[in-house]
Amino acid sequence: MLNQYETVFILTPVLSEVQMKEAVDKFKELIVEHGGEMVNQENWGLRKLAYPIQKKSTGFYQLFEFKAEPSFIDKLETIYRRDERVIRFLTFRMDKYHVQYSEKRRSANKKQGKEN
Repeated sequence: MLNQYETVFILTPVLSEVQMKEAVDKFKELIVEHGGEMVNQENWGLRKLAYPIQKKSTGFYQLFEFKAEPSFIDKLETIYRRDERVIRFLTFRMDKYHVQYSEKRRSANKKQGKEN
């Protein structure tokens, strides 16, 4: 049984555009390799952090929405922890209301031309 998850991770701001894309692709491939299915991906870009993390005041924010086995989440989070490019992450299971809200938000963004 696949659950739907949302994960937001913050990459260190010292990465180049190419290095950032490599990190994002690595995590995306990891999800698919473990039987997951990508639903949505959003690059929120370089943003100011609420407080400094590892002496950094900004970071590249990335959001993934995906379906995966519950057992995969521990593996994903272990890989986040081991990857020096990731300075913070948060993953949680989406309930049916969150899934509906997310779909509405995506369709509203498409209508407004805010496609990432």
